[in-house]
Amino acid sequence: MTPDLILALILFAFASSITPGPNNIMLLASGANFGLRRTVPHMLGISGGHALMVALVGLGLLQLFLAIPWLKPALMIASAAYLLWLAWKIANAAPPGARDATGRPFSFVQAAAFQWVNPKAWYMAIYAQTNFAPEQSGYWGALAVALVFAVVNLPSVTVWAAMGTQLRRWLDGPGRLRAFNITMALLLVASLYPMLGL
Repeated sequence: MTPDLILALILFAFASSITPGPNNIMLLASGANFGLRRTVPHMLGISGGHALMVALVGLGLLQLFLAIPWLKPALMIASAAYLLWLAWKIANAAPPGARDATGRPFSFVQAAAFQWVNPKAWYMAIYAQTNFAPEQSGYWGALAVALVFAVVNLPSVTVWAAMGTQLRRWLDGPGRLRAFNITMALLLVASLYPMLGL
């Protein structure tokens, strides 16, 4: 990889990791509802899970989509259904400290697994591997792209969780928190539009 290509990849990884999408909207909500410390496994799961996805896409998953054409649309439908369910869960989250509160932040494994049904994560992985991994670099190029994403993604997603914790002070009343959670749920649903071309 040339220095110019690496710089372009870093800029793409940053721009795609810091902008709103399902992961960042959920981290904002998690930070507001559970605080930064309890959201750390969620953040690490996003970064680790997405880096693994990027690596596997570069190591041959794109060939699987070409061999089985119906797989990609089926994955997008499953992704949309899961995001709608998550939006419903966020909209109906109980306020922290409520006696019947059953909500908890995503674990590392849940957040890592979520990347496989996140349309924006798929777009980022496919675009990065098809545009930044030099063909002659083989496996090493695919792994280098994944490594750049891992390094750039974690600080980017941390910003969203930290913003959520700052909002937590303002969301001290159940009415405000409920309005915030409904807004986050609607934004999560809206995030499907550009990624699925609805």
